[in-house]
Amino acid sequence: MFEEFKKFAVRGNVFDMAIGIILGTAFGAITKSFVNDVLMPPLGLLFGDMDFANLFVTLKLGATPGPYETLAAAQEAGAVTINYGLFINTIITFILVAWVVFLLIKAINRMQAESEVDPEAPVEPTTKDCSFCFTEIPIQAVRCPHCTSEL
Repeated sequence: MFEEFKKFAVRGNVFDMAIGIILGTAFGAITKSFVNDVLMPPLGLLFGDMDFANLFVTLKLGATPGPYETLAAAQEAGAVTINYGLFINTIITFILVAWVVFLLIKAINRMQAESEVDPEAPVEPTTKDCSFCFTEIPIQAVRCPHCTSEL
């Protein structure tokens, strides 16, 4: 059983999948940072100095009575909240990831299409050699312009 697992684990697909998962995790962290640190502050300013992460509805007050200014304050007090601002952040993150993946796939498809066109493809000849004087002449010629031989 161990030998069978070893054969499975050393196949290239398992390593490719592991690399994909690691890169996906790193890409998710980059995207999350982009959304939280770069995209959300200008959007918050655009919507009146608002932070989406602090949008929540209090279902039950915590040990310290509300109202709570921030989500962190509500959670620290032990309040039960619906965090719809964090949900909005997650949706924006998903849309950005989907957009970047679309752009990557589009670029990969373009590169594959370019690689399918063979730059070394043979070109149709436009000239031929006269069989009598060995001079290069147009391929449609029926008589050599140099030695006047019929071809």
